[in-house]
Amino acid sequence: MRIILYTGKGGVGKTSIAASSAVQSAKNGQKTLVVSTDRAHSLGDSLDIKLSPEPQEIRPNLWAQEIDTVHEVEKGWGQVQKYLTTLFTAKTIKDITTEELTVFPGIEDLLSLLRILQYYKQNTFEVIVIDCAPTGETLALLSFPEMLRWWMEKLFPIKRKAIKFLKPVIEPILGIPMPTDSVMDEIDKIYSQLDEMRQIFSDRKVTSIRIVVNPEKMVVKEAQRSFTYLNIYDFNVDAVVVNRIIPDNVTDQYFTVWKDIQKKYKELIKDSFSPIPIYYAPLFEQEIVGLEMLDRMGEEIFKGEDPTTIKYNARTQTVTKENDEYVMAIYMPFTTKDDLSLNQKADELIIKVGNVKRNITLPRTLENLSVIGAKFEEETLKVRFGGVLHE
Repeated sequence: MRIILYTGKGGVGKTSIAASSAVQSAKNGQKTLVVSTDRAHSLGDSLDIKLSPEPQEIRPNLWAQEIDTVHEVEKGWGQVQKYLTTLFTAKTIKDITTEELTVFPGIEDLLSLLRILQYYKQNTFEVIVIDCAPTGETLALLSFPEMLRWWMEKLFPIKRKAIKFLKPVIEPILGIPMPTDSVMDEIDKIYSQLDEMRQIFSDRKVTSIRIVVNPEKMVVKEAQRSFTYLNIYDFNVDAVVVNRIIPDNVTDQYFTVWKDIQKKYKELIKDSFSPIPIYYAPLFEQEIVGLEMLDRMGEEIFKGEDPTTIKYNARTQTVTKENDEYVMAIYMPFTTKDDLSLNQKADELIIKVGNVKRNITLPRTLENLSVIGAKFEEETLKVRFGGVLHE
């Protein structure tokens, strides 16, 4: 199976690009699902079809779906949903429905991941194209499995023991129900599933991320930042799609300045992301709505090329041995030394770039060694390890 995620700044046209890629994949005979994880769904509008929370076939080999949080909760939240409802209604909260109680911040990302994992494990489709939310939310979606993994490994065993011990005391005094073993088992199951999803996202033979940009300053800058963050997480960005290029045959004087601006930023995009392949989508003479226009867009972008093949695959993290030391190299383009901070805590390397922090669990080779130096050169952070780690 192939999983392809399209992300980018809001308004760059990633929904159209994702949908057109899926249309081309289906035309090539691959059983394809295009799914939107954006809370503000526009996939149905792009296809010009009313979509449901379940996959629906819209043409041979092509299915589409807009994941709906409430629908997912009702379908499979199970023991955790019942517990949360009981918990919040224990104090007789008024005017709140069960759906509102169990749809808390972040659950959209969680449920989207679980549904995609289900398709992957059941081999339901050959290709899944994901129309992601804008960049910031996409980063949250992609980091969710690792973030939950960290919390579960650090806190879950302690919390589970504490709950079992305190349950007989707290419930009668405070009147607040504590989670049962079945609830904790379901949370543990969800954690295990998300850990599986983390491995799938990290599998470069399965998952690719593609950044959609417009040739404009703010859009390119955000694309550069997101590329850095995706490299920190070691995801495979295998292509960049530049959307809404004014065609050369447009000669109206009104567009002259715009064409010069686009030319400048097209060069910047090429210099910034090379050797990653760059694809181009023109600014069409009409809006991209409906399967016919999406088919046309896909043909313009890929020009007969299979959109589902892995376009680029180079690792962004490596570990090498140099004499008695190990060097962990992390490719981090568009970053300066001043933006970076680095700490080590036990078997974790904590890297902060701007407002983004990553806790990297070190490979076994490095987990008992301490950081003895770091250097940032040629857009790569090189961290040297040697000596025994003292906690």
